[in-house]
Amino acid sequence: MSVLLILIPVALLMGLAGLFAFLWSLRAGQYDDLDGAAHRILDDGDDKPLPEKRP
Repeated sequence: MSVLLILIPVALLMGLAGLFAFLWSLRAGQYDDLDGAAHRILDDGDDKPLPEKRP
């Protein structure tokens, strides 16, 4: 029973820390561009122009 006196406050503090981290990430703009990461993963970065062929 005495273990609950420790575990309940620890669980509440961890929940509040998770809520704080989520709210901080919302304010920091972490979720503003949800499609950007999906498009960046497909970009390989090899967008060099092709060399011109001379006759």
